[in-house]
Amino acid sequence: MRTRFARLVTLLAPALLVLGTSAIDAQQTLTFEQAETAVAAAEAEARRNGWNLTIVVIDADGVPLLVTRRGGASTRTYSIAMAKTRTALAAGMPSGDYGQGLADGTIIDTIPNGITFEGGYPIRIGGDIVGAMSASGARGSEDAQVVRAGLSAIGASF
Repeated sequence: MRTRFARLVTLLAPALLVLGTSAIDAQQTLTFEQAETAVAAAEAEARRNGWNLTIVVIDADGVPLLVTRRGGASTRTYSIAMAKTRTALAAGMPSGDYGQGLADGTIIDTIPNGITFEGGYPIRIGGDIVGAMSASGARGSEDAQVVRAGLSAIGASF
């Protein structure tokens, strides 16, 4: 009896480990609720500092999940914010880091219509890039500060 149980455990253990990890550890998509939470935290940071920004969250396919433009943010901030998210997603790094890499020669492949301003970040949850988030309308470092506040609110790494 004991031998049968041990053999059963030996046979099933790898399957249980795979099933257990995939269900718990891997998040395949960014949810709308996560985007709402991230944007709410980012907007709160922007309000605290008096910055009128456009904030964008896109999914892993580059499709917008949520876009907000506060009163006072210029209309052009939308296209800049979209470009920051697409750059961060394509590069797999913050848009400002991509720009710095181009400037210092450590990155030689350019992203079509890529933008080098700070303020766009890939959204990493559980090690996977599930989307990107950006802000535009203040200085690049201020845009980045707002996005980091949003990412922190959903437990994303940056």
